[in-house]
Amino acid sequence: MAVIIGEIFDLFARFGSRTYGEDLSLERHMIQSAAQAEALDAPTAVVAAALLHDIGYFLHADGGAWTGRDFEHEALGAAWLSQAFGEDVTAPIALHVRAKQYLCAVEPGYLDRLSDASRLSLAVQGGVMSQDEATEFAKNPAFEAALLLRRCDDRGKDLAKQTPRLEHFRELLIASLRPVR
Repeated sequence: MAVIIGEIFDLFARFGSRTYGEDLSLERHMIQSAAQAEALDAPTAVVAAALLHDIGYFLHADGGAWTGRDFEHEALGAAWLSQAFGEDVTAPIALHVRAKQYLCAVEPGYLDRLSDASRLSLAVQGGVMSQDEATEFAKNPAFEAALLLRRCDDRGKDLAKQTPRLEHFRELLIASLRPVR
């Protein structure tokens, strides 16, 4: 299972410099999101999820290029990561787009605080949840972790922010791997 750690680092090296509609690279965004989770003393699994939440962009044929259409990067990334990580890491990743849709539905002003790229992707990803959808989403066991990841995602878009290097998170990723049986 530790092989996936090398694969993750390789994906960051190959595709991390690409952008996805924001003014900073995917790598910087993902590291900032993880650093934000770390600063909030989030559980290790949520920090790992924050670091890996957009890895689906790396796995898609476009290699992280924003195409203006939804290819469900969150599901693609969570499915790929599930070969080595448990649901404590993969469920928040799979739900981080739904968390954005949820927060837009229930939190006044949230939609207005989204970056332009996040508002654009929201429209492509299905828009704001209905109240019934929001009520149902709140019942998901990974609901709280998904919201925490989403907030770290939203705050991980600062061009001036200094963050650790990707290598800083290697041991955390290794510790987050699902135990081998």
